Amino acid sequence: MKKLVMAVTVVACSISFSSATELYTKCVQCHGANGEKVALGKSKIIKDMSKADFVAAMKGYQDGSYGGPMKAIMKPQAAGLSDADIQAIADFIIK
Repeated sequence: MKKLVMAVTVVACSISFSSATELYTKCVQCHGANGEKVALGKSKIIKDMSKADFVAAMKGYQDGSYGGPMKAIMKPQAAGLSDADIQAIADFIIK
């Protein structure tokens, strides 16, 4: 039984990591492979944000309440992301 639980845990972690890397691929161009870039010379460095701030920013992009001049670019990027997707990206990039 312990082996089964361990195997399921390993698979779940692998899927979660894989999903996060796939979700983040569209972000790399502007934000860098590790979230280290100032996108288009205007954004915050996302790896330096708290997870809560990142999640709030992404939800704000989704509902149009966040982003200033970057809103037009980020709203479509964030629109298709679920809460779980946003959290997976936050967990992947922000340490």
